[in-house]
Amino acid sequence: MQLKEIIQFLEEKAPSSLQESYDNSGLICGHPSMEIKGAIICLDSTEDVIDEAIRHGYNLVIAHHPIVFSGLKKINGKNYIERTIIKAIKNDIAIYAIHTNLDNVIHGVNAKIAEKIGLINCRILSPMKNKLLKLSTYVPHEHAEKVKEALFNAGAGHIGNYSECSFSTTGEGTFKGGDSSNPVYGEKNVRFKGHESKIEVILESHKQHQVFKALQEAHPYEEVAYEFIALANNWQEVGAGMIGDLPSEMDTAEFLKSLKTKMKTDCIRHTNMVNKSIKKVAVCGGAGSFLLEEAKRAGADIFITGDFKYHQFFDADGSIIIADIGHYESEQYTIELLGDWLSEKFPTFALRLTEINTNPINYI
Repeated sequence: MQLKEIIQFLEEKAPSSLQESYDNSGLICGHPSMEIKGAIICLDSTEDVIDEAIRHGYNLVIAHHPIVFSGLKKINGKNYIERTIIKAIKNDIAIYAIHTNLDNVIHGVNAKIAEKIGLINCRILSPMKNKLLKLSTYVPHEHAEKVKEALFNAGAGHIGNYSECSFSTTGEGTFKGGDSSNPVYGEKNVRFKGHESKIEVILESHKQHQVFKALQEAHPYEEVAYEFIALANNWQEVGAGMIGDLPSEMDTAEFLKSLKTKMKTDCIRHTNMVNKSIKKVAVCGGAGSFLLEEAKRAGADIFITGDFKYHQFFDADGSIIIADIGHYESEQYTIELLGDWLSEKFPTFALRLTEINTNPINYI
């Protein structure tokens, strides 16, 4: 199997366009046409993980965190990043990272945390904005259904749990083709009037090219009238963090003990137990302090994440419990998530979840 087949599948699940501006998700080293013998899945593509791939004869490492975040001006092995890249290239091993784009999809990192904790009624805590478009186009009435079908098949018309969503109005369209035109209706140099449908659909911005291609192929006119409009709507299926409910209310101390066990963490740093019981829970894999105010506004009893700094704990301000379970600990089940996806899609593909604990933090 070629690497590009694996990348295509992963980016259908978590499109690369959904990564944050500071991120460097995608193919770090390697070539899309490489024939892949097997893959190691990990959080961090360290030297030890590359060695693990070598031992098993695999030539792909799929990591959550990119080993390269910013540009490398020299690669001479002076730090672990350069040594890892050198070892991967020498052994013809590709490294692919799927980071904040996987954080931002509704079935991604935070959904896995919510599943492990046992949350129900889950939704995105802070939905993305400015990632949706509205397409409007004008079609002869008798071709409207064919064009809508093509747009739906290309990925347009999804709103939450609903698909094939559109709105149509009818009216009169006019046009006059010039000498070099080839009109489907009417004659050259004569104004034509006909009944048309205006079709409107919403689509994700990263699907604009494929939707436009489908429109051009299905539309009967030589010149297609259309417009894409950027929407400020929240995209409820994409964004940062997640919030959900416990099936039943739990005593706060008991919940924290359960959390420690379920998330396999040696330490939970938390603020005062201002709530005697827990029902509504907000989570964010990795470093989630930027979502604290969103968790408060959503009415969460507790916010579970990693990497809170000392002074940031004061921002709980008696209105919520902050529970810092650690960066690695919050994201560890991402390995399992990716493994499940890939083994279901490619059941005969050689795949291993790393045996290396790449957490740089130890507890005593």
